[in-house]
Amino acid sequence: MRVSYEWLKSMVDVPADPAELVAEFTRTGTEVEAVEKVGANLEHVVTAQVVSKKPHPDSDHMWLCQVSVGDKNVDADGNPVPLQIVCGAQNFNEGDHIVTAMIGAVLPGDFKIKKSKLRGVESCGMNCSARELGLGSDHEGIMILPEDAPVGMDFTDYLGMSDTVIDCEITPNRPDCLSMTGMAVEVAAILDEDTHIELPAVKTEQGPNAADLVDVTIDDPELCPRYTARVVRNVKIGPSPEWLAQRVAAAGGRSINNVVDVTNYVMYLTGQPLHAFDLGKLTERDGKRHIVVRAATDGEKLVTLDGQERELTHDMCLITDDGATPIALAGVMGGLDSEITEETVDVLLESANFSSGHTSRTSRNLDLMSEASIRYERKVDGSNCANVAQIAAALFEECCGAEVCPGIVDVYPGEADDSPVQIALRPSRARLIGGADIPEEFMVGRLRRLGCAVEKVGDDALAVTAPTNRPDLTREVDLIEEVVRLWGEGDIEATLPAARNHAGGLTVEQRRVRKIGAVLRACGLSETSTYNFAAPDDLARLGIPDVGRGVPVKIIRPLVAEQSEMRRSMLPGLLRSVAYNLDHGVANVALYEIGRVFFGHENRSLPDEPSYVCGVLCGKRADDAWNQRFDEYDFFDAKGVVEELLDALRVTKVRFKAADPEQYPWLQPGRAAEVLARGEVIGWVGNVHPRGLRTTGVDAPVVAFELSQAALLRMAADQLPYEDVPTLPGVDVDLAIVVDESVTCETLMQRITSAGGKLLAGARLFDVYRDDERVGAGKKSMAFSLTYRAADRTLTSDEVEKAHAKLVAKVCKATGGEVRS
Repeated sequence: MRVSYEWLKSMVDVPADPAELVAEFTRTGTEVEAVEKVGANLEHVVTAQVVSKKPHPDSDHMWLCQVSVGDKNVDADGNPVPLQIVCGAQNFNEGDHIVTAMIGAVLPGDFKIKKSKLRGVESCGMNCSARELGLGSDHEGIMILPEDAPVGMDFTDYLGMSDTVIDCEITPNRPDCLSMTGMAVEVAAILDEDTHIELPAVKTEQGPNAADLVDVTIDDPELCPRYTARVVRNVKIGPSPEWLAQRVAAAGGRSINNVVDVTNYVMYLTGQPLHAFDLGKLTERDGKRHIVVRAATDGEKLVTLDGQERELTHDMCLITDDGATPIALAGVMGGLDSEITEETVDVLLESANFSSGHTSRTSRNLDLMSEASIRYERKVDGSNCANVAQIAAALFEECCGAEVCPGIVDVYPGEADDSPVQIALRPSRARLIGGADIPEEFMVGRLRRLGCAVEKVGDDALAVTAPTNRPDLTREVDLIEEVVRLWGEGDIEATLPAARNHAGGLTVEQRRVRKIGAVLRACGLSETSTYNFAAPDDLARLGIPDVGRGVPVKIIRPLVAEQSEMRRSMLPGLLRSVAYNLDHGVANVALYEIGRVFFGHENRSLPDEPSYVCGVLCGKRADDAWNQRFDEYDFFDAKGVVEELLDALRVTKVRFKAADPEQYPWLQPGRAAEVLARGEVIGWVGNVHPRGLRTTGVDAPVVAFELSQAALLRMAADQLPYEDVPTLPGVDVDLAIVVDESVTCETLMQRITSAGGKLLAGARLFDVYRDDERVGAGKKSMAFSLTYRAADRTLTSDEVEKAHAKLVAKVCKATGGEVRS
């Protein structure tokens, strides 16, 4: 919600500095997204005067002008010098006061003013129309100012456009704050000030009664609890007054014409969306136009104001001409066939209340969001429809020269649902829940500022009637929340909950989860958090099978189709993060996430929600420097991260087993492994298959890993059995064994460890050698460094030789290898 500070000033007393109000908004729970200075985009736009106007030497419709901008353009001696500007407008003369954009100005639409040549003649600026300045739709000629307009003044100062717009993020439960009057009430409650909101009133009603011209029928009250219609005649379509265009622009709209601007202005003012139909375009029967509000039929079509043909479904609400021709998509957007044009004479004004749920689904299913739909989705105050229509009619009379027909057509089947809510409030309960000694006078005063009617009915009892534009106030705790919010949570002293024998601190699992994150960050990975929602084809695009991942958990009302179910793997979300970083010039990406996935079941209402630790590596560990080059991340980098994590958690008996491509089709064959601990598979690590990377928009190799958090927490240990530090020397022996290519390092290490017995203290692979002539085709030589040591004595050479010979014999026999000489 864009809040114009100048507009707000006309309704409630506010601090001189908008920053003070921004701080108060933040203190009381309204998030401020941005503060914008209106007119900042019109720098170098000034008031000017035409000194001379001569025909362009090489054009039959352009003029060569000398334009005075006062001291905004001076010579070397500081004397004002006119600008030479080539202009194609025809509506000005010498001596006219105009608006000129000088070189360096950037007009709405990112239109930059530069020195240029038009038909060979240099032009140093541009004389502007109202539309080029974003102040209206008039583009027939340049803007002509009054004769007493100063020359060389900044245009924003001349118009009094120096305004500040506070862009507030309004939560879905506060539809009242989607209007200027609602924000004025909120500010009045925050600052404890009176509001002085002046609303226009119709001066004269004339002509036939609205009920004699229009008839309204609501087929389904669930879709439309209230529909009011007023008629204004002899409307004069034209540009809006400056004040109206400026306020529409400050609220984020675009000035179109006086009729459309009035409806938009009233919506920004009150929060009630309006729509204006061209009465002359509606079918007349029995001397009346008949508006029928009904549900659409499947396949029915409507061309909306944006020129798009929309195919509708049965749960969408339509405004129709006599029940047949759709003329508007209720609560979302009007139809093209009944829009206001320059030929419009009579207008039917709609002020209605439509179902929030149906409007929300319609907007999302058609991917069509509007200012109106945003407000209807959050619920509009149905009891105020007629009052808002009266305000709009008064503005039609003032700004459009219209004749307002007496009476209003009001069909209100949902009146009972709009009755005010009565709530009992106990001040003592508010103090107890709020944790502060809040005076009862404060509670009563601030609730009344919010529009509530408050009556004292007992020593500790208040009867509160909530305003109808506050659907969030239904219970006592809602009123307490408002009181505490306005009191200021920062002014409430922090206290510990009253409890006995509650020792603070983290649980063992919480400490271990934090340790997982700390180790991964120490390995150079950054933590991220991706959506728990996923697209239905996320797994299929990567080639991840559904086996072992349950059935999808569908979202009933997804915001977008790409997030219509709960995720069953964190890898797709992390790959999207990699793609986003690569697209934005970040070449080196190392991310991890600790989170839940969701495995649904056919015959169970709740899914399993196991937690996993997942990471991705792409690019290099760091950017290359003048004295150092880094390799691309590969399988062994990710494997090293997993090993570091398991070692820090003191998980024992860890080994890596080559992954079966049929079980892990999303990983690149030969560059993937299962992670096992104590004989149990706890995860995987490997290069993501290039096919899957292409489907997610990643054009660089990615290596990833995923580990079960439950397994890590279960197998982690805080302590290890104590082993004495070796005090006796060991004996190192190198062993090179030639084996078939099919024999893995893991197999050899297992055989060596098993055959070494108690004297073998360690084994480490330090070389792999292949040569068809020296080693043999289909063979490889693997060299290990073995360390022999006894805990109670220094080993003799005979002991080492016997133990080593025994080890070699067993390993060669078990693997079919031979010692390389």
